Amino acid sequence: MPITNRRRLFFRSAAVCVSAALGATALAACGSEDDSEAESGPVSLTYWTWTPGMDKVVDLWNKGQGEKDQITVTVKKQASGDTLVTKILTAHKAGKAPDLVQAEYQALPTLVSNDAVADIAGEVGDAKSKFADGVWQQTTLGTDAVYAVPQDIGPMMFYYREDLFKQYGLTVPTTWEQFAETARALKKKAPDKDLTTFSASDSGLFAGLAQQAGAKWWTTSGDKWKVGINDAASQKVAKFWGDLVKEGAIDNQPMYTPAWNKALNTGKQIAWVSAVWAPGTLTTAAPDTKGKWAMAPLPQWSQSQNVSGSWGGSSTAVTTDSEHKAAAAKFAAWLNTDDAALQALAKESGIYPAATNAQTSGAFATPPDYFSNQSDFYTKAAEIAKTTAPSAWGPNVNVAYTTFKDAFGKAAKDKSDFVAALTTMQDDTVADLEKQGFEVSE
Repeated sequence: MPITNRRRLFFRSAAVCVSAALGATALAACGSEDDSEAESGPVSLTYWTWTPGMDKVVDLWNKGQGEKDQITVTVKKQASGDTLVTKILTAHKAGKAPDLVQAEYQALPTLVSNDAVADIAGEVGDAKSKFADGVWQQTTLGTDAVYAVPQDIGPMMFYYREDLFKQYGLTVPTTWEQFAETARALKKKAPDKDLTTFSASDSGLFAGLAQQAGAKWWTTSGDKWKVGINDAASQKVAKFWGDLVKEGAIDNQPMYTPAWNKALNTGKQIAWVSAVWAPGTLTTAAPDTKGKWAMAPLPQWSQSQNVSGSWGGSSTAVTTDSEHKAAAAKFAAWLNTDDAALQALAKESGIYPAATNAQTSGAFATPPDYFSNQSDFYTKAAEIAKTTAPSAWGPNVNVAYTTFKDAFGKAAKDKSDFVAALTTMQDDTVADLEKQGFEVSE
């Protein structure tokens, strides 16, 4: 069947069997059969993941609950990002995908739309109660179906050099308007320094900032996708950062380069909009400034708001190729909700857990070593995590992200119109969906 016809049939089928909140991506929920474990005897599962130390965490299962239930899990280390998504889809086309896969939240719609991951709503029990609503929503895509169990998250925060803020008489901004004023005030007092940089190489950062502002980049209307990358919220964020770059109030260089590391380490840049995993990056990028940074919530678009975006995070999904879906779902729920498993993930893998019960216990009872001066680091982080705004991902995030790097990269370098770059991102994303055979509403 030609891809266009297949996609259209896919959409119509989905629209009939589930709510329009997910629309076309729900075929996996419609077409899946009863996957309860009918067989008896030992079960062997394969899990594709990039998380370091996962084999040690899985050993806890195999020697404990897994041994009791006769369910053995074998870890197969993989690359992350688009590389893994492509490998999963290739394996699925051959009917040889593993039982379990680690999937970034933004990759789930792609996997669901290709019928590569299964609806495990009936097998994960009360797992939903362990997670903040905005986090759980990322694995349901707005329906009653559940396509994965959240594993780790990246709530966004504001990091700043506490000593330099004091030296220059700066106040930690609580709104984005104050953020801009702080950037300008620093430039006047220390022209050789920048509050921060706009990095056009980090699509996920901009997506998280747009998410905080209320953007919904992919939604559905009936049996069609609707792309809102250039919606009012995203335009507001793009214009805000574009104006700061154009006037020279902040830097316009990419992050994660030797130059950026040096800027942080020497105090040339004195703040960073990042996520909960930032301490690990700062440990490497700015080792000489350990103990001089502090963390605060993201600035808000109005004083009455209290919402954060998300940058990063992943889940554990069960594939439609698995012959042991119930067993795989049981493991996925254990991995991401069991206290011992979560503490092992923190110790062996260094993740920040999505499950709320683990965010202030065990490994998170004391602050990161780099932030030893901020004893309430993880208490604040847990509070911020609860305010994470719902996301709205679609089946071609990779295309949108690639276009972001190209269009915003040029705009940042030239100090030109960021909103025009956003429109390019919108147009390329819509064109790609239509090329793939998806129906797209205006």
